[in-house]
Amino acid sequence: MPTETTTPVVQALSGLGRTVCVTGAGGFIASWLVKRLLEKGYTVRGTVRNPDDPKNDHLRALEGAADRLVLLRADLLDPDSLHAAFSGCEGVFHAASPVTDDPEKMIQPAIRGTQYVITAAADTGVKRVVFTSSIGTVYMNPYRDQNKPVDDTCWSDLEYCKKTENWYCYAKTVAEQSAWEVARMRRLDLVVVNPVLVLGPLLQPTVNASTDHVMKYLTGSAKTYVNAAQAYVHVRDVAEAHVLVYEAPGAHGRYICAESTLHRGELCRILAKLFPEYPIPTKCKDEVNPPAIGYKFTNQRLKDMGMEFVPVLQCLYETVKSLQEKGMLPVRPTNDQDQRLLTA
Repeated sequence: MPTETTTPVVQALSGLGRTVCVTGAGGFIASWLVKRLLEKGYTVRGTVRNPDDPKNDHLRALEGAADRLVLLRADLLDPDSLHAAFSGCEGVFHAASPVTDDPEKMIQPAIRGTQYVITAAADTGVKRVVFTSSIGTVYMNPYRDQNKPVDDTCWSDLEYCKKTENWYCYAKTVAEQSAWEVARMRRLDLVVVNPVLVLGPLLQPTVNASTDHVMKYLTGSAKTYVNAAQAYVHVRDVAEAHVLVYEAPGAHGRYICAESTLHRGELCRILAKLFPEYPIPTKCKDEVNPPAIGYKFTNQRLKDMGMEFVPVLQCLYETVKSLQEKGMLPVRPTNDQDQRLLTA
């Protein structure tokens, strides 16, 4: 029947004739987001610090980039550059943000930059902004019951963030709260995605902070693992979640993007089974206290929209393979046990 062949094409090209902007386009998540938007037919404007920098060549190499990707010089703290980038766009994906616990490098760019983005989007008539926030705005609260799932109604405690000097979580929390406040004042349609720690293949030519989280256990630089638990998600799923909430007319509020939670010891054991040729630590730095239990996250809002998440095992496997293929991690002799375990 005609509908069986034409419907998938219409869905795949849902962005045909539509122009959107992605801030910080060269970043880990943003690069995958640009890729996915181009695949769906969108014309994409990507803001970067220097469009001529070779580190952005991976964006120009994406399918569809030659015809539908324009890289623009913009600075989050320069409202005029944001106005120029957003002019003529129906949507903005605000993915740019520093990832550091250095308060001088984190707080002002994250908070003021986000305020400027929301304001510039409202000024230029953008219909919807999708903001890449963080799980760091959700779970940093020592008073929360660990037995209750963390959902989109939860917020990190700012005083606790300051007390523990977690300036990344502090800045992202204030930035997201500011985004909601400015969006309400300007009557701008804002939707937020809150990813947990993001892994998966790299498109960009450098190792990012979240990928280094895994890499350090493969290079021998980490002799032990910390007594902590962490939630993970595939970068492809994060990009898909952004497009999904952008295109869904009824999307609203915050969407936690998480697949599953692993204790650091379990993470290392999985890596050791998949890639036994690497010196992955087997001992915990804290051998006194019982294994830490991470918060339970609910990703139900995205599942209700049809999201199917890549399993964390596949995510870890693809992360390491990507590091090998890009020459960032030496390839050591193996007996292909990793692939057998993955498909078992």
